[in-house]
Amino acid sequence: MKVITGLQPSGDLHIGNYFGSIKQMLNMQEENQMYMFIANYHAMTSNQNGEVLQQNSLKAAAAFLSLGIDPQKSIFWLQSDIKEVLELYWILSQFTPMGLLERAHSYKDKIAKGLNSSHGLFSYPVLMAADILLFDAQIVPVGKDQIQHVEIARDIALKVNNEWGEVFTLPKAKINEEVAVVLGTDGSKMSKSYKNTIDIFTSQKVLKKQISSIVTDSIALEDPKEFSTCNIYNIAKLFLDKTQQENLQERYKKGGEGYGHFKLYLNDLINDHFAYAKNEYENLIANPSKIKEILEFGAQKARKTAQKTMEKIYAKIGL
Repeated sequence: MKVITGLQPSGDLHIGNYFGSIKQMLNMQEENQMYMFIANYHAMTSNQNGEVLQQNSLKAAAAFLSLGIDPQKSIFWLQSDIKEVLELYWILSQFTPMGLLERAHSYKDKIAKGLNSSHGLFSYPVLMAADILLFDAQIVPVGKDQIQHVEIARDIALKVNNEWGEVFTLPKAKINEEVAVVLGTDGSKMSKSYKNTIDIFTSQKVLKKQISSIVTDSIALEDPKEFSTCNIYNIAKLFLDKTQQENLQERYKKGGEGYGHFKLYLNDLINDHFAYAKNEYENLIANPSKIKEILEFGAQKARKTAQKTMEKIYAKIGL
């Protein structure tokens, strides 16, 4: 099965990125043909500072690799190293009805959260469609909030295929229902845009501050507490098996512990889970030439597939 996914280099990765996307990739790369990229073109919708974007791209690549992405098993590259994606983006734009983009809820949500309105932000789903269709991806692992983008890619592919024949594979979204949306410190979807993340590769001081900011109610320390609506529990359970979740639930029901105790417990869970990855990350960040070498190795393989797809498109459109 051919699977594709990308992640914006919008700063330090957070646990929402990990459980909502990266963990799926790690599980799938053993038995699938995985295409994975750092989506630096997409990141330009919220960041036009070249120095910051370049640094964030290297950090994102280091994070992917340290968390377990294997460049020998998966094709792993920097989006901007495959120029064909922008060419296909423009061609697909000719098959994209305005109404299709106007119905995209992600654009409306981002504008509501304060991002500047721009053509790039509005046409974001078309670029995502180009990412997917350029590599004939069959499966796209996404969170629930990204399902519509995969559906848009599928709609565009259908329009092209109706016009030109079977040019594109029709992609399908793959959702991990249990962690499709990871909640942030304020109880809404974890996102850099919302400033409610818990970062993976940050310092101990910052991690503690982020966990301390998790919003809770004001129930007294000695009283029983409701775990199912607690932001701390809903984050902690991502790291726990069924028995461990049940044990934590009992602690909530019993009372005698405050939310500060549960925040310390969550801090330990996160540190233990990512200890090895943090060490690998620090080694890669100290050697940026190694990161660039790995990305170019992946780009060379990705470029071959992209060029084959574009040759079919050229023949149809007359370029």
